[in-house]
Amino acid sequence: MIKLAPSILAADLAHLADEVEDIRLGGAEYVHFDVMDGVFVPNLSMGLPVLKSLRKCTDMFLDVHLMIETPIRYVEHFCDAGADLVNVHLEADSPENIRLTLEKIRAKGKKCGITLKPATPAEAAEPYLGLVDLILVMTVEPGFGGQRFMMDMLDKLRALRKMLETVNPGCELEVDGGITRETAPLAVEAGANVLVAGSAVFGQADRAKAIRDIRNF
Repeated sequence: MIKLAPSILAADLAHLADEVEDIRLGGAEYVHFDVMDGVFVPNLSMGLPVLKSLRKCTDMFLDVHLMIETPIRYVEHFCDAGADLVNVHLEADSPENIRLTLEKIRAKGKKCGITLKPATPAEAAEPYLGLVDLILVMTVEPGFGGQRFMMDMLDKLRALRKMLETVNPGCELEVDGGITRETAPLAVEAGANVLVAGSAVFGQADRAKAIRDIRNF
């Protein structure tokens, strides 16, 4: 099953509860919640207070993507604030700390994931394949929405899907960056089953139609 995870980075944050309800009614399965610290990526975005408020407004699955340095410092707080899954970048800390970070998320009873920037090879995920519920492949440079899909990331998706088939076939493979009705089938053919879309959903007047267009190719 292909799942849609619209990124609220592209939503109208003044009406966030209504925006999330709109995508729920439109058929999206996940809410993608981007957290940026202005250090790991050159931008700032939402944090714990917004997540706590959103959790009170929806029962949708909250897919929290931490684009922050040393995420081990904060993952338990994001779990407590209402995340269903907390996803951390491999590049944000040492391998030992990434493993400990995933253990902290698990200890809170939440799902955990890892993210790879475009320059990070698929092989970097190998030590964690059996520990995670989701792997996110960035198909743009993290930090800003509206970028174009990097076609050369399709081989990384294929490589990760092949690795997961033998180690952790139930693990979801998510793709984030430049997802549209044109690029979605390419990502799915390469092995992705969770599609993050920002402006391609929230930038459209009819969100239900936008979600259908991305999913039904």
